[in-house]
Amino acid sequence: MKTERPRPNSGKQAAVPSARAHSSYQPPAVSSFRLSAQGQEENAFQRQAELLYLQKQIQTQTPMVLVLEDGEQVEGCIEWYDRNTIKVRGRIKTLIYKSAIKYMYKLGDSGL
Repeated sequence: MKTERPRPNSGKQAAVPSARAHSSYQPPAVSSFRLSAQGQEENAFQRQAELLYLQKQIQTQTPMVLVLEDGEQVEGCIEWYDRNTIKVRGRIKTLIYKSAIKYMYKLGDSGL
């Protein structure tokens, strides 16, 4: 005689989690951030232009003035940089976050 094994959820209702387990769990809030294709191209172009400019200033050891967001000015030659910072050699060696820089210019220029 052949016996049939019951299939999962065959004719039966799915088990409902207990109210306690359901009410205490809240999925983490997810905020999506997506750049459009055009924005990525513009960002890549701007990033490449920034890298070329900084490399040129490093190679020529051009004296620069970096004006920070709070108005402070840092003078010196750029030694190196990475994605978030720039190292300037002036009277003292200073590591500056790029996000703190308002603008920069060559020491001989007016900066305006």
